[in-house]
Amino acid sequence: MIEKLLPKTEKDFEIEEIERKYPPRQLKEGMMVTRIAPSPTGFMHIGSLYTALVSERLAHQTGGVFYLRIEDTDKKREVEGAVDLIINSMNHFGVKIDEGENIFHNEIGEYGPYKQSERREIYKAYVKLLLEKELAYPCFCSPEELEDMRKQQEKLKVPFGYYGKWAKWRNQPKEDVQKMLNTGRPFAVRFRSNGNSNKKIIFDDIIKGKRELPENNQDIIIMKSDGLPTYHMAHVVDDHLMGTTHVLRGDEWFSSVPIHVQLFEALGWKPPRYGHLMPIQKNEGASKRKLSKRKDPEASVAYYDEQGYPQEAVVEYLINLANSSFEDWRKSNQDKDYREFSFSLEKLTHSNGALFDMVKLNDISKDVVSRFTAEEMYVKVFNWAQKYDKKFSELMEHNTGYVKDIMNIERGDETKKRKDIAKWSEVRKEIEYFFDELFFVSKEDVSQNLKGIDFRDTEGIIKTFVSSYNEDYTKDEWFDNVKKIAKAFGYAESTKTYKQKPDQFKGSMADVAKIFRVLLTGRVQTPDLYSIIKAMGKDRVLRRLSALFQFLPVSESSYSRE
Repeated sequence: MIEKLLPKTEKDFEIEEIERKYPPRQLKEGMMVTRIAPSPTGFMHIGSLYTALVSERLAHQTGGVFYLRIEDTDKKREVEGAVDLIINSMNHFGVKIDEGENIFHNEIGEYGPYKQSERREIYKAYVKLLLEKELAYPCFCSPEELEDMRKQQEKLKVPFGYYGKWAKWRNQPKEDVQKMLNTGRPFAVRFRSNGNSNKKIIFDDIIKGKRELPENNQDIIIMKSDGLPTYHMAHVVDDHLMGTTHVLRGDEWFSSVPIHVQLFEALGWKPPRYGHLMPIQKNEGASKRKLSKRKDPEASVAYYDEQGYPQEAVVEYLINLANSSFEDWRKSNQDKDYREFSFSLEKLTHSNGALFDMVKLNDISKDVVSRFTAEEMYVKVFNWAQKYDKKFSELMEHNTGYVKDIMNIERGDETKKRKDIAKWSEVRKEIEYFFDELFFVSKEDVSQNLKGIDFRDTEGIIKTFVSSYNEDYTKDEWFDNVKKIAKAFGYAESTKTYKQKPDQFKGSMADVAKIFRVLLTGRVQTPDLYSIIKAMGKDRVLRRLSALFQFLPVSESSYSRE
């Protein structure tokens, strides 16, 4: 009858053959073998990246192995191109895979295939073994029969599921099974549970600690009618054969632990250590909720690439979510790779789930960006712009040296790191005033930003600045010249002096600098003004001051616009 249920083919394996093909890994004391096993559904959740990163760090810190397995047995939910999305996401965020399919579509590692759909015959062998041991049986229930059973259970207010007296095919005579097979009716294979839901198992979760759970009494499906296994069966077989020592996965699987422990025991195997991560959450009003792929764009890893967050920033943010001590470590180790941080499994005790905070992500990202050189900035921004802002990438390409000079402003100074950019999508707006074709400032903006400064002073200050302009000035010489101009027009040489004797001055040197800042950039706050002027160059600075002079709040200006 088993041969009729699962007819032998040329591709079939014997159990002994499988066990020889997948020998136990030779691991030293303490080494971990972890994995990430997503389904190719066309969406890569930030929670999956979080789990992958934690699993990868734990494995590599111990000198172990981290591998990628694609769980594609649910063909109805599979989306074309989703496997590439998973692999490219791992690669983009620097999550190093030791085994599994890589970006070149090659499988690396001795424990493959690493796609479950290509391991059908392996699962079949172990399903057949359970059938032979009478720990599994065929079920011919139709979807309509199962739905009718559910309605009856609901009416009687008993637990839902396929168990006990509700397990219609559990104890059916072999003649009835044979009769159904002869008709060609589709069937699934169910595990024959010996559990009692009134009894408890004690389970030691590596994140939650010791917990009690009711035994599993459900005769769950282990092989579907299409011949592919369910997640329950497939992951048990794969984690055994691939030598997985520790499994980190979402908390939604915690209630399935009794099923999985049962299956491992039925097959005579030692289960890996399981750890269940609470879902990443976000604040919504006064409450918290799970980060949703339907409601929250930040739930998708694609969002971070589109926005232009450096992958290093996203990774460091996720590590900080997992181990809050990372933040202090980073402050003391600005130049070190995050992989040098000693990741702690004990600190993964989020009782209510990690709380996603965009403000915190932006702060971490600004810190990460501040550590890049101008050359690194240029390459990263250019690569992003080629994908998401073609016109800006063309502008960068035609002005490579100029853009690098702009990006070098306040960069590399350990005492004062520039932290105004969190993502590459912000760069264009931050530097557009450097380009005449992008720069725009209205008369109203100028009037508003220079409100309180006498227009005659503004005119005289600009004239004096233009006539004394020397592009070879050092920063100190330039600064001294501006102070000299300020003093000549009745402005204090420093804010401190002005505050001490406000009645003796029209304002401070900061007000004088503000005139140049507004007319050159259209803004009242910018990075270092001297560096901006040096990057713009003499011709652009003088041309812009001349062109914008018309915006001063009077029409009777005597300033020459030649």
